[in-house]
Amino acid sequence: MLTTQRRALILARLNRDGELVAKRLADELQLSEDTIRRDLREMAAEGLLQRVHGGALPLVPTLPDFAARQEIAGDVKRRLGRKAAGLVSAGQTVFLDGGTSNAEIARALPREVRLTIVTHSPTIAAELERHDADVILIGGRIYKHSMVATGAATVAAIAAIRIDTFFLGVTAIHPVHGFSTGDYEEAAVKRAILAQAAETFVIATTEKFGAASPHHVANVEDIAGLILPEDMNEAAFKPYRDKGVTLLPA
Repeated sequence: MLTTQRRALILARLNRDGELVAKRLADELQLSEDTIRRDLREMAAEGLLQRVHGGALPLVPTLPDFAARQEIAGDVKRRLGRKAAGLVSAGQTVFLDGGTSNAEIARALPREVRLTIVTHSPTIAAELERHDADVILIGGRIYKHSMVATGAATVAAIAAIRIDTFFLGVTAIHPVHGFSTGDYEEAAVKRAILAQAAETFVIATTEKFGAASPHHVANVEDIAGLILPEDMNEAAFKPYRDKGVTLLPA
């Protein structure tokens, strides 16, 4: 089989199955595993797929900037945000990650509820201007794509806070490779918040499932619950339920 034919087959399998195991394909084609791994390495360098241990996953499309993402799947995100806000109780310390989905949580919180909201996103903090909640804004170097603070000062400030509930934002969700995002520094901040939280929930829109971004944030078992669209296919979320994650359709 020619190299171009192998690569076309690899992309077709990724589109069909959502993942590819190098050894399995090598055995099927009666080739060495090194040959398949070389194909995957070169295709990853060309931006055609995402390499992971043992194989590959589809590449997560580059996200538009923050302003453009606010217009994507607005009705779904508002519904998910309301569901997430319903998990919050008075007196809690809640950390809201950055992102358009978490902005919908801030908008859905009842204004009269007294609690502490911590965030490293100035856009999230601005959403809470008229709420009775105490708002703590963590500072640092702003990563403009997501409008969140990152860096050593951000991580140090987070380490001093104990969090009841963390609403984590990610760009990709996979039953084996867990939760991931596209920026190295942002991923480090998310892991720091996760370490301080008693429980963590993720708002999970449909397009994030079955893919992996370059920087790992959490394993599936680290998450208490997924807040996801009620019309999602059962097969997409069954692996998470099997690992003990609470599923919260909205």
